[in-house]
Amino acid sequence: MRRLLLAAAMLGTVSAAYAADMPELPFLRGSVTDGLTSARPNWQGGYFGAQAGYGSSDENFRGSTSNMMSSLLADTLIESSMGVSQWNLGLGKASQRTTGYGAFVGYNGQWDDVVLGLEISWLHGTFGGSASATERRVSATALSDGNFHDVTATSTSSISISDIGTFRGRAAYAWGCFLPYMFAGLALGNADIVRTANVQDRVSTTQLGTYTALAPLSSTDAQHNHLIYGYTAGLGVDVNLVGGLFMRAEYEYIRFSSAVDTSINTVRAGLGYKF
Repeated sequence: MRRLLLAAAMLGTVSAAYAADMPELPFLRGSVTDGLTSARPNWQGGYFGAQAGYGSSDENFRGSTSNMMSSLLADTLIESSMGVSQWNLGLGKASQRTTGYGAFVGYNGQWDDVVLGLEISWLHGTFGGSASATERRVSATALSDGNFHDVTATSTSSISISDIGTFRGRAAYAWGCFLPYMFAGLALGNADIVRTANVQDRVSTTQLGTYTALAPLSSTDAQHNHLIYGYTAGLGVDVNLVGGLFMRAEYEYIRFSSAVDTSINTVRAGLGYKF
């Protein structure tokens, strides 16, 4: 028994001495956890990138030419007797799908996992559409000038938006190499807006007789390189690839309030670099 106790004591002494001579292993100091923590991307700082997208623009042309028609026919006999500007010339809606390309630049501030930033985004494409409406009526009785009137009224409206710039505030949360974010802000656009109102009046002394065309009435309002404004909102995610290089996927909604009410929805992919 004494020999067994003596052997155990000697073994414990040797083990303690051997352990004291061993180098301290990194994982015993928590260095693995530290390494994983330090590998988390740092989103603090400025960045820039390029993007491409696909989207649809939806235009509401209702009422876009009503004021023009009223002004065109002011103090005319056919307006006072037939109410031409009140005819069913309400232009409807139109949609168009297109692609675009552009760039973005911004700056992030980071507090732990919370990232807040400001960004400017630019997209070039051809967003817009057009609509037209025509109505024709013949007076049931002779008007005060003693003639029957055969009137055709036509209105057209179109918008083409070539460049869109958005100024956004971003809020994001860093999750590993992913940075999901949402944003909102101001939108500006460069647009060509053309609206026309045309009225052709023909007169005859009898309802079933031969009608003679009078001089047509026409009005055009063309605005080229016109600045329109609205608001933007959306969400997306930036994914860190290596170093400061990151890729982006994003959805953006834009609403422009102008002579033609326009909404634009786009999905985008981009590649950026944070420095």
